[in-house]
Amino acid sequence: MVKPQQFSGLQLGMLITMRIAIGWHFLYEGIVKLLLPDWTSAQFLQVSSWKLAPFFHWIADNGRALAIVDFLNIWGLILIGLGLILGAFTQIATVAGMLLLALYYLANPPFIGLDFGIPVEGHYLWVNKVLLEFFALGVLLIFPTGRFWGVDALLTSVFRRKMTAKKQRAAASTIKMPEESVSFGRRQILKGLATVPALGVFGYAFARKARWQAWEEKNLVDAMTSPSTKLFDPAGLRDLSGQMPKGKIKDVEFSRIILGGNLLSGWAHSRDLLYVSQLVKAYHNKDKIFATLLTAEKCGINTLLTNPILCTLIDEYWRRNIGRIQFISDCAGLNYDKGKYAVPFDEYLDRVKRAIDYGAVACYIQGETADYYIENNLIDQLTKTIQFIRDNGVMVGIGAHYIETIERCASEGFNPDFWMKTTHHHNYWSAKSEEWHDNKFDFNPEKTIEVMKSLPQPWVAFKVMAAGAIPPQEAFRYAFENGADFVCAGMYDFQMVEDVNIALNILTGDLKRDRPWMA
Repeated sequence: MVKPQQFSGLQLGMLITMRIAIGWHFLYEGIVKLLLPDWTSAQFLQVSSWKLAPFFHWIADNGRALAIVDFLNIWGLILIGLGLILGAFTQIATVAGMLLLALYYLANPPFIGLDFGIPVEGHYLWVNKVLLEFFALGVLLIFPTGRFWGVDALLTSVFRRKMTAKKQRAAASTIKMPEESVSFGRRQILKGLATVPALGVFGYAFARKARWQAWEEKNLVDAMTSPSTKLFDPAGLRDLSGQMPKGKIKDVEFSRIILGGNLLSGWAHSRDLLYVSQLVKAYHNKDKIFATLLTAEKCGINTLLTNPILCTLIDEYWRRNIGRIQFISDCAGLNYDKGKYAVPFDEYLDRVKRAIDYGAVACYIQGETADYYIENNLIDQLTKTIQFIRDNGVMVGIGAHYIETIERCASEGFNPDFWMKTTHHHNYWSAKSEEWHDNKFDFNPEKTIEVMKSLPQPWVAFKVMAAGAIPPQEAFRYAFENGADFVCAGMYDFQMVEDVNIALNILTGDLKRDRPWMA
């Protein structure tokens, strides 16, 4: 048993200060979570990516288990914090704290390549603040300072006095001795309550911060309720009204809303705002791309439409067991660096093969590429590409910006597994211009609807929001009511839940649709 005499005053003081500091951190974390009505550990558990990831993911996806874990987490933090600050049941609080920290660490350890999605104050390599607090509690477990300064000192004194009295009665069993009440000297009381003032300081600091936050909210209320701020107030997953319905192409299920990949790779179609594509690229770092894909999956979107540029990232996303979203690859065969022209055909097939090798569930000949091939009467290239994709055991689609491309492909006898066609109305201001300046993508909406209605293959509508010019409420309804079986929509992570809820309301509501569902 370690005795206080074995420490210098400075050593004992530092150990007690460390105990109070860790307790302060635990207590504050617990109270903040308790006072936040929407707090949940779901997001932290969802991005777990190490050995126990399946277990943590199960908790996040199971409402009852998550509620229990959240309750235990909040009250565990509060009680552990109180125990450490007051020095009450210090060893129990220390062991419980170490167990909680161990679970935090195992859920998201700072190992190389496993730190996706976890906000940190700096940079970690194996050792983070969770692990440091774990070892600090280990030191406190070996040196139980609560027995020297804290409530445990009083409890220990009571126990010792009772044991001494019991031994004395046993030694003098022939003599009847009266029961003695346990009394404390001033020194024992001071030691037992020595750390109570720390709890008072905590309460004072907490009240000061609460008053400051109330003042801040009062003075910033106009800014916090302005329309520009509301745009960046994303709905959380708890606001999701349901899971996205699915349809089948051949024997593969695809969500009715497919996540478009242009934004993830920096294609913003921002008209004359030339800086926006760079801004979008800067926003979509690797972690943000992974977070966007994971959010899509949590919303029931099981498919991403992208190009071979993102293949390595998708492969990493799968290998790290973050999620299992499938992807359709657009197979672009044009070079835009020095004017639009077709790349050498062998190079084009290499691009297609790359997407297939990385696990694309389907490939489609990208819209502008198909438009180019048809415009230049390169039917042989189209035929060979379609056959190449099919020979590799992958579903094939044909895309187009011009509806005449679809008509020509149908008349040539092409029978793809699905069509990809730009689909949007022209009721937005920049579409009124006679010139094309990255402002229109479906050049003849009425003819698109007419031609697509006559085709038996599934139809994936893309560019339905005209690259951000049309609100999703209008765009999704327009596409689904006019015959599209699926809608490919580019979305930021903060838009995902709201857009999915919009699509769900349309799909489950009064949908006026003439073309039968082809998938």
